Amino acid sequence: MNITEAGKLTSLTPNTLRYYERIGLIPPVARNKGGTREYTSKDLCWIEFIKTMRSAGLSPETLIEYVALSQLGDTSLEARKDILELQREVLQEKLEFIQQTLARIDIKIENYRTDIYQKNHPLQNQKQEEADL
Repeated sequence: MNITEAGKLTSLTPNTLRYYERIGLIPPVARNKGGTREYTSKDLCWIEFIKTMRSAGLSPETLIEYVALSQLGDTSLEARKDILELQREVLQEKLEFIQQTLARIDIKIENYRTDIYQKNHPLQNQKQEEADL
């Protein structure tokens, strides 16, 4: 498929796809006799992988290194695994931080709900105060 079709399938512009290839963020895409890029399903898998990893916060430099290593074949399996393991650890730390933040937000939301309820039901509060006497 051509670059326009690949762009539609990946939700990226043709300019972005060209840029990704130029900087090494995706492996080189095969071209036909006229020099037009011909994207394969493997190319689309690479693009989706890169999009996912970028969305997760991996740096372009890390991904460019990963792509370059992939071009070396099986001799780089260990290095590629190491990159992904390190990035997994980083993402795990971010996930734990996000979970802690969500827990704090949940507490604040519950406090606001309580405050709003008490403001909207003053008689209920008065009865509770009298019952506590």
